[in-house]
Amino acid sequence: MTKKKKEKQKLPEPLETQRNYVLCGPIVNTHTSTATSASMYMPLGVDNAWDFDDWTGHFDIQVQELSPERLVFDMIGADPALANALRRILISEVPTVAIEHVFIVNNTSIIQDEVLSHRLGLVPLAVDPNALAWRSGEDAAGESNSVVFKLAVRCSRAADGSMVNDKVYSRDLVWLPSGSELPDETGCSRFGRSQEGMFAAPPQDVEQNILLAKLRPGQCIELEAHAVKGVGREHAKWSPVATAWYRLHPEVVLLQPVAGADAQELAAAVPGLFSVQDGQLVVGEARQHEDKLERVRRLLEQDKWAEAIQLRKRKDHFIFTIESTGCVPAEDLFRMALDILAAKCDKLAARL
Repeated sequence: MTKKKKEKQKLPEPLETQRNYVLCGPIVNTHTSTATSASMYMPLGVDNAWDFDDWTGHFDIQVQELSPERLVFDMIGADPALANALRRILISEVPTVAIEHVFIVNNTSIIQDEVLSHRLGLVPLAVDPNALAWRSGEDAAGESNSVVFKLAVRCSRAADGSMVNDKVYSRDLVWLPSGSELPDETGCSRFGRSQEGMFAAPPQDVEQNILLAKLRPGQCIELEAHAVKGVGREHAKWSPVATAWYRLHPEVVLLQPVAGADAQELAAAVPGLFSVQDGQLVVGEARQHEDKLERVRRLLEQDKWAEAIQLRKRKDHFIFTIESTGCVPAEDLFRMALDILAAKCDKLAARL
């Protein structure tokens, strides 16, 4: 049997606007809080309690842009707590693989060992985190929990006087599928079995042209780097996103008809967003003109425009942007964040 969609009880128009929108004024925004109390509007005979069926009936996700590096989608009908939980999980709890231990054999460049190690740790690695197990401080490095890279670059001068290997790039990192070549120095012996075939694609850096160091003839860098699985809350190098953020869906509405010279003035002040048709002011889609919304805010400083137009943002409509570092496709990051959030909910439900 299909459940009938429950219609949300309506409030008087001013209160309904305050419940659903953040009103953007010339100086401050008002009605920024979310009405979560069940009895908040009880004197008006309106039950504000959260209802699961009502939420599932109105919740929606609409993908606006999708690429391996970037995902933009609209999350409609959600509470700010849900949007912020996903943002925080994306930044700090979705696992990736990054270089944790650097064993330097020789470094005669001008860059210090500590700085070089830090730069290596921040290099995004295209390694599937699901293929590796977690490694604690007491665990020995092995094929199940570590990925080993080698970096060996020496600068020399060619016969024509030009320099060879004067720049060290992230592409110079070479994957060692059989494990460490320096077992005595690293404490990591050769792997019991090769990691060949363990990953869908050979582990490598995401961007091939990240500059790590500069060398001059006779200088060299030789080291071994061990990458492990981790999360962003432990260190930012494990954060899978360059940024994950959201903003509220903007709207510009007319509070009263605007015509004649006033309509022409507004159309000239904010072209594109405002236009004149048959002598009447017409408001376009605010989201298509977000770069001009600040002009609207400035217009609201004048009383005559504050009474005619309103700039507002929908409280339950989030425009969410995920920009991956390249370690994991943006779409997969979102799915992983949802799985982590669902696991948290299951854990909480089990303890109730």
